[in-house]
Amino acid sequence: MLQSSYSYPLVFLSVVIAFLASYTTLDLAGRISSLSTKTSRRAWLAGGAFAMGLGIWSMHFVGMLAFSLPIVLGYDFAITLGSLLIAILVAYFALDLVTRGELRTRNLLVSGTLMGFGILAMHYSGMAAMRMTPGIEYDIPLVLLSVAIAIVASTAALWIASTLRKEIFRLVSPKRAGAALIMGLAITGMHYTGMAAANFPLGSVCGAASQLDPNWLAATVVMATLNILTVTLLLSILDARLELRTRLFNRSLENANETLQYQATHDALTGLPNRYHLSQRIQHAIDVATAGKTRFALYFIDLDGFKIINDSLGHDTGDQLLKELAARLKGCIRKEDVVARLGGDEFVVLIEKVDDAAMAAQIAEKLFECFRPDFHLADTILSISASIGISLYPENGASIEDLLKHADAAMYEVKAGGRNNYRFFESAMNIANMRTIQIQRGLREATRQGQLFVQYQPKWSASTNTILGAEALVRWRHPELGMVSPAEFIPVAERSGQIMEIDRWVVEHVCRQLSDWIAAGIKPVKIAVNLSQINFRSASLVDDLVTIAAKYNVPRSLLMFEITESVAMQNAAETMNTIEKLQSSGFDLAIDDFGTGYSSLSYLQQFSVRQLKVDRMFVNNLSHTDQKGSSVVAAIINLAHSLNMQVVAEGVETEDQLEILEAMACDQMQGFLLGKPLEGAAFEKMLGPEETTAPTAL
Repeated sequence: MLQSSYSYPLVFLSVVIAFLASYTTLDLAGRISSLSTKTSRRAWLAGGAFAMGLGIWSMHFVGMLAFSLPIVLGYDFAITLGSLLIAILVAYFALDLVTRGELRTRNLLVSGTLMGFGILAMHYSGMAAMRMTPGIEYDIPLVLLSVAIAIVASTAALWIASTLRKEIFRLVSPKRAGAALIMGLAITGMHYTGMAAANFPLGSVCGAASQLDPNWLAATVVMATLNILTVTLLLSILDARLELRTRLFNRSLENANETLQYQATHDALTGLPNRYHLSQRIQHAIDVATAGKTRFALYFIDLDGFKIINDSLGHDTGDQLLKELAARLKGCIRKEDVVARLGGDEFVVLIEKVDDAAMAAQIAEKLFECFRPDFHLADTILSISASIGISLYPENGASIEDLLKHADAAMYEVKAGGRNNYRFFESAMNIANMRTIQIQRGLREATRQGQLFVQYQPKWSASTNTILGAEALVRWRHPELGMVSPAEFIPVAERSGQIMEIDRWVVEHVCRQLSDWIAAGIKPVKIAVNLSQINFRSASLVDDLVTIAAKYNVPRSLLMFEITESVAMQNAAETMNTIEKLQSSGFDLAIDDFGTGYSSLSYLQQFSVRQLKVDRMFVNNLSHTDQKGSSVVAAIINLAHSLNMQVVAEGVETEDQLEILEAMACDQMQGFLLGKPLEGAAFEKMLGPEETTAPTAL
């Protein structure tokens, strides 16, 4: 037998090519399995099969070139090309198989066997390309061993490729490199086992020695193979990264759309459905109830005094309260029902399949259970109540708008009746409550949209006939309702807590007006501003007033604040404390509507306020013929003077009233007889560097 030898650099090169081909195969398997279109899959299968087949064939052929005999060797072009085609077909079969889906054990074994025989066919046809004479003698045991190695290697390669393809978008490079090394060694092991099985008799001649030069062929094959494998691998990696980025981008778009959809249908603070989502659910409930001839109930919930909490404790505390309440409400209803937040402190609960009003009332009681335990927030413990209005479908409306409007109207009826209760909608509520609702809704925008304005009613000195001051009176010009009387909107604002914002707006407006008058060289007068009970009890009242006065650089002595007698006496000890703070800060105080309530003279003496204002009810009764009415006013004036307080009589509208008050030594007077309330520009004309003289009636 001819003695053979190997070029170990070429042997090493064949192992490198086998490793690179295996790695490329594993990468392509993952790449192709992730493709979603048939066109892309077929294109990558064809290109991948060519690159993979060329790699396996090149490993085989470089291994053949590493083998040498003491004779001139060559290779038949047609047979060599045929062995390459076999390698490409085997590669196509393998890639198509492992990228189709789950590779079951039976299919794996059959496919591994077929692929092994395909590789063996490529190998032994490549050996036949030398066209040896006499023919090559094979060692059967080694041939069988090469067959076994080919089948095992093919099966293992298919299993590895099928397993790793699922991890295309994970960090699998180390796994893939290790698997490619095992596959490469197995393939080269099969090749060199097959080569070891070949025996060449003495005197053998290579019939293809004159066709393909081994050295030229080796260089060409190696360079072409390495380039193709490298380019294929790079294209696969780049395409995979591009697809990954596309998928990530698409996913980010989906997430963004989901986020926008959620934000469009849910409240940002509490995570509850918002008005839009609630409307959809109500419409669905209407459809279901209509089809099944059932009922459902809407509960319109408004918190009592929530604005006071926001203004006195801050919006953070208010937000904590709303989130805690949202969690409680969700916890006391069924999963199929809905709790929604419309905004502010307004919540709506939708309960489907309500049998009758009795069942709806039981549910209302259950909702009230959410308010009974105190709210333990981060910085404080709060107790709060709610007013709940209920509308039933179909009795109280057949549309979303009607059901919400009627539940809202019932809720306002609760507010007007003392709060902390629930009521069902009744048709009689519509007329009166609709205007009340419109007023409360409008008050939310009144200060922001310039609908409120201030008029000044002069206070005249009875002894000097000059203007000593004025009372600031807030007025409201509604875009639809026209002029709304303070007697109508002030009680609504007090019940809803909006009076705090209105009071603050009036004080700021007055300070701005005083600042303008001072800047224009007009001698300012003391302006009296009414304070509501809610504002007067606010812990931040004095600090807020000092801040506003400082903002406009207005002397605090120009501001007087009026509180009613009933407010002053409600908590006399607390009233004295607040009055002392206001006076020590430089502000003056007056008690308005004096005589309409019950006053303790001891407290009245301790208050030490600047003025008492006689209620217009007593002034209206003044006449030369009614001594009883005059006696009451005279008693009030004498009482005030004995306590070193000035007296202001409001509502002076007749000459008789004016003369009687002058005779009683009333200090100041105001009323339509002396001067109607005027807006800032008109009142400014009555002022000047010198004191203004009162009308001749004085």
